[in-house]
Amino acid sequence: MNTSRRLALLMLMAFSASAIFAQGKHEPELRTVRGTVVDKQETPVESAVVYLKNARTQDITTHISDKEGTFRFSGLDLNADYEIHAEHEGWTSPSRSISNFDNRKEYVLTLKLDRKKGEK
Repeated sequence: MNTSRRLALLMLMAFSASAIFAQGKHEPELRTVRGTVVDKQETPVESAVVYLKNARTQDITTHISDKEGTFRFSGLDLNADYEIHAEHEGWTSPSRSISNFDNRKEYVLTLKLDRKKGEK
């Protein structure tokens, strides 16, 4: 086999290997969690603090609800479990769980401030 054919064969093999390797790479799958904080009368609550805790790492991220009571967390690991709740002026919502078994990429929920902080 002459040198130019060897070079062409080597380049073809290298190209094929890189194409196969690229197919094996997966972008991490990310999740968005968004929703609304409301009071007992279902009125949106502005300036509520929404707490999102990664159950594995115990890291907590917060977001402040806007005028319409909405909040949004994006870029979350689809393979992690999370706990989320909201607080505002001594009121709190029940904690909700977001499971890694739920494969929705967008998770939408309403957090209702229906009990005084510290009550069970």
